[in-house]
Amino acid sequence: MYKKKYPRKQFDKDLIFGVHPVLEALKAKKDIDTVLFQNNLRHDSIFEILSLCKAQRIPTAKVPVEKLNRVTQKKHQGVICFLSPISFSNLGNLIPMIYEKGEVPLILILDRITDVRNFGAIVRTAECAGVHAIVVPNRGKARIGSDAFKTSAGALNHIPICREPSLKNTIDFLQKSGLQIVACTEKTQSQIYDAPLHEPTAIVLGSEQDGIAPELLELADFQVKIPLLGQIESLNVSVANGVILYEAVRQRQP
Repeated sequence: MYKKKYPRKQFDKDLIFGVHPVLEALKAKKDIDTVLFQNNLRHDSIFEILSLCKAQRIPTAKVPVEKLNRVTQKKHQGVICFLSPISFSNLGNLIPMIYEKGEVPLILILDRITDVRNFGAIVRTAECAGVHAIVVPNRGKARIGSDAFKTSAGALNHIPICREPSLKNTIDFLQKSGLQIVACTEKTQSQIYDAPLHEPTAIVLGSEQDGIAPELLELADFQVKIPLLGQIESLNVSVANGVILYEAVRQRQP
């Protein structure tokens, strides 16, 4: 099971805690990254918070009280809400808008990339390369807070981030919208130069530890790898991101 650490000092400016403050933040539809609950809480206010999170597609997690205490030593009442510095975008609305502008869609899908610095670096490169949107899963992603914002050098201000409950369903939607799915994986003989990245494309990148989930790999129209000529068997995922995105940029030049 995926486990994420929540060091207290990192989130002093990014969190709301306590049942009623979190409830009010949800009712006001604040931009929220995730909500943590003490795992043995059972009362009406908690159920209301969970219901609002589900309606607004906000990720939740039940954790031991010790984890909540590591985030803040103040009276959290078993509920902590992490704010997001950005507003999440709707992918279903973005794709038609890209086509209407006469542009060729270039979407980036990040599967299980949880390191905040890698995520920020990926966003920065993607914005520079003209990516139209970045898709992340509801769970198993880097927390989009002040650290990610800083590492992206402000790029999070300029590129839409779409948070989706199912990457499998997202890939199906993109394929039906005319995009090809290109998965970057070492489990293939084809290279990034073999894929027609000048076409409407969604590129999928996985974590350095686990790669892309098998069920997503099976859905890809192309599986490609970056040629490695040295002794090291893999690239940092943010570096790999830059290599494949700028191959797409090269192919899209007039």
